[in-house]
Amino acid sequence: MARVGRHRGGRLRSAALVLLFASAVALVHGLWIPAKAVLAQHLIARAWARTEPDSAPPKPWPWADTGPIARLWLAPSDPATGPLYVLAGASGEAMAFGPAHVSSTARPGEADNVVIAGHRDTHFAALRDLEAGDRIRLDGPDGTRRDYEVVATTVVHESRTDLLERTGRAELTLITCFPFDAVVPGGPERYVVHARGVARSKAERARG
Repeated sequence: MARVGRHRGGRLRSAALVLLFASAVALVHGLWIPAKAVLAQHLIARAWARTEPDSAPPKPWPWADTGPIARLWLAPSDPATGPLYVLAGASGEAMAFGPAHVSSTARPGEADNVVIAGHRDTHFAALRDLEAGDRIRLDGPDGTRRDYEVVATTVVHESRTDLLERTGRAELTLITCFPFDAVVPGGPERYVVHARGVARSKAERARG
């Protein structure tokens, strides 16, 4: 009887150790994702400093297959909020390191619909705080700067490919997964921020 008790106790201790190990792995993984996102933006910012007009985006690290194509300010009036560096090509690999430009849409700086996608739990988590009337700024690699004003936020199905179409107007469309607090990644819903281009005031131009 004592042997059975010891055997059962050993199984319980083994199960507890397995659960403890799994929890530790989950914690490390959860901390690594945001840490990787922050570190990548620092490396991408250094690459952005080397960008030249009409040239391929410089690689932020030697094995990268993408580079910075724009600089995005979700709160340009707040000096404490730094920019996000946007990568070329909205592939899953690129979006692990930063928001990414959907290559079939207008390039940053063009007076058309520029679409940028990002992950809801890292770089685009701040989209949930944007409201109609908020300002967004987008810098292109050639020094162009466009200011946008948020006009609406919507939740749509992932099949809404019409959001990627060119409109002939200066617009910015930001897309991330929804809901923001979902435990399982992915899902069919997308959170979309719609913004339209606005002319900068003299005071804004003076501030740069």
